[in-house]
Amino acid sequence: MTNLRDKAAHLLHMYNDVELLQVVNVWDVASARTIAALPETRAIATASHAIAESYGYEDGENIPLELALATIERIVAATDLPVTADLESGYGNAGETVRRAIGIGVVGANIEDGMRPLADAVAAVSAVVSAGEAEGIPFVLNARTDAFVFGRDRPVDDVTADAIERGRAFLDAGAACVFVPGRFDENTVVRLVDGIGVRRVSVMGMPGSLPPARLHELGIARISYGPMPQRVALTALQDAASALYAGGSIPANTRTLP
Repeated sequence: MTNLRDKAAHLLHMYNDVELLQVVNVWDVASARTIAALPETRAIATASHAIAESYGYEDGENIPLELALATIERIVAATDLPVTADLESGYGNAGETVRRAIGIGVVGANIEDGMRPLADAVAAVSAVVSAGEAEGIPFVLNARTDAFVFGRDRPVDDVTADAIERGRAFLDAGAACVFVPGRFDENTVVRLVDGIGVRRVSVMGMPGSLPPARLHELGIARISYGPMPQRVALTALQDAASALYAGGSIPANTRTLP
């Protein structure tokens, strides 16, 4: 699949499909090829935190946009699958950043609200949607609200209400789905899905999260894993190095990956 419009339409279909969309986030060409080689992989998603970390930058738009886009471009070139990119808050101009991302072959993105005033956050969503329309593709926006990220010290009912209000507004502005990162119990997931919509909520899988099968049953559209896959890989690397220093050898089941 090489046509951007077709890739975008296919990605949007995956959000709306009855099958749960799971994306194991990647941060470079090697990780992208490794994940793309799995038959279960239907789309590739980048992780901004992991990309920044790989270059020695802290998360939060500290990595230069040019470097981030250059890395994403190499990932796009390494696979025929649709690529959705984590573009943080849009680097001050979400519409223009998405326009540039489309130019390198990206067909979907996460854009976070940083709990900016709701009108400003909605304007950013509208700018992203308009950028896709101007480029002739149904760009797939997974609009992120940081209600739970920024609201850890507030009552969970209030934070959930904020997430629902923002999520509905983002969908009304043209987002395909609403990304609500956090570690949720079942009751909170049910409230988010009831408030935002069935198959309109995206969450992050992390230690202690509900199992994917249960999240699917509760109406979640997408599960991503953010920087966790990179942390899993680096944990394995450090454990292997410790074993080698202790007199061990490279495991016999080590594979030559794409």
